[in-house]
Amino acid sequence: MQSTPTPQPVRRRDLLTGLGAAAAAPLLLGATTRSAPRDSPAQRPVPAVRTILLRGAALVITMDPALGSGALGSIENADVLMRNGAIASVGTALQAPPGAWVVDASGKLVMPGFVDTHTHLWQAAIRGGCTDGDLFGWFERCADPARSRLTPAGLHSLVRLAAFDAVQSGVTTLVDWVDIFAYDLIESYVRALAGTGVRFTYAMFPPKPDAVLLTKVKKDLVDPVPLGSFQVATHAARALQHLNRAHWEAAQELGVMLNSHVLERPEQRADDPIGVLTDIGALGPRLLINHAIHLTDDEIDAVADHDARAAHCPLSNMRLASGVMRLPEFRRRGVKVGLGLDGGTDDSSDFHALMKTAIGLQRARAQDPGVFPQVPDVLRMATLGGAEALGIADRVGSLTPGKRADVVVIDPAALNFAPRFDWVGQIVFNGRPENVDSVFVDGRPLKYGGTLVDIDTSRVIREAEAAATRLRAAR
Repeated sequence: MQSTPTPQPVRRRDLLTGLGAAAAAPLLLGATTRSAPRDSPAQRPVPAVRTILLRGAALVITMDPALGSGALGSIENADVLMRNGAIASVGTALQAPPGAWVVDASGKLVMPGFVDTHTHLWQAAIRGGCTDGDLFGWFERCADPARSRLTPAGLHSLVRLAAFDAVQSGVTTLVDWVDIFAYDLIESYVRALAGTGVRFTYAMFPPKPDAVLLTKVKKDLVDPVPLGSFQVATHAARALQHLNRAHWEAAQELGVMLNSHVLERPEQRADDPIGVLTDIGALGPRLLINHAIHLTDDEIDAVADHDARAAHCPLSNMRLASGVMRLPEFRRRGVKVGLGLDGGTDDSSDFHALMKTAIGLQRARAQDPGVFPQVPDVLRMATLGGAEALGIADRVGSLTPGKRADVVVIDPAALNFAPRFDWVGQIVFNGRPENVDSVFVDGRPLKYGGTLVDIDTSRVIREAEAAATRLRAAR
């Protein structure tokens, strides 16, 4: 495959302050009987079947109020039938079709997979780094130097590490905002994502108006992956308005969303990102804004009036001292908001910690335990709300029959989770990745019995460690 010429790198730190430069065949799960690699811990064999019945779950949370009780659609002692990658039925005492793999889910909780609306997987290379820095200090000392030294092989290892970490936490869909420019690196990145089996969106930031490169990446690398989708990424700022306009025009041409960081820090107020997005005509349902911490009342009104969507990244915002998103105000105005792990400044992929922090920061800010979001609200944001923000709620986010079978099974029989008091609340406040027993994406098991399927995790870790070591040595 012929490489596209590599443009000059543009530092995201400069772009964020408005001062920057102006101008695969999928590797999916196989069709044979699946078991653990020989040098990994033993696990139960996973049959290669496309019909799976989760039998007798103690609690199923459908996220569909029409399918179960309450706002979350809860059903006790229920079954979930997955067939050909879709949810076929949810209910009690379902009949197992001939040839189905029947999984004993007794005592366990079943719910839709988590939707990570904003991340940067490659930043696994700098987890735990520059912990005393704000956003700009972290970029200058950690992110920018590491990105400039990436190689295709090293990048592939780091992306796999972070993606599998997300999967084991219950993430079934993720949006990866990527400002990596060389075509061989982009190709390695997308192939790494495709090989994990997770449902993903590659949100690509081109450092100059380059519709040819965007089209090539989408059509040659992302479109061939059944679980892959594409967005155009940008940094909305007055100094870059011509670039923002070109990105929006490319997104319209390709029929995809525009994805922009917006007002993560108060210093970015001078960039007027909401004004720029309004002026170029991008403010609308095909726009996803990330962080959106320092918006005025008028700007939140504009986002709501135009049905633009937002990604909330509370763990990252807290870590970088960026501020606290005005989530209750977004809620009152009806803005669709999902949750995002935000890559390296989340430091892990713990979606339970993300949900708990989304609640805790608002309570600390308001000094009110009744402030939005409450537990049902944050569970919805983590699943169906995230799908709504991405415009894919017709496919994922709930266990509604006909949607894709992106399902998580949680085992509450653990020291950190037991004893039972309120399982719904405990998912958020007690849960950890090790409580995620199984993860299905499009009806295929990526994690089963507490172990990633057909993945030698020790090898994944070794390769990522070697890649990170090479990055540090290249200084």
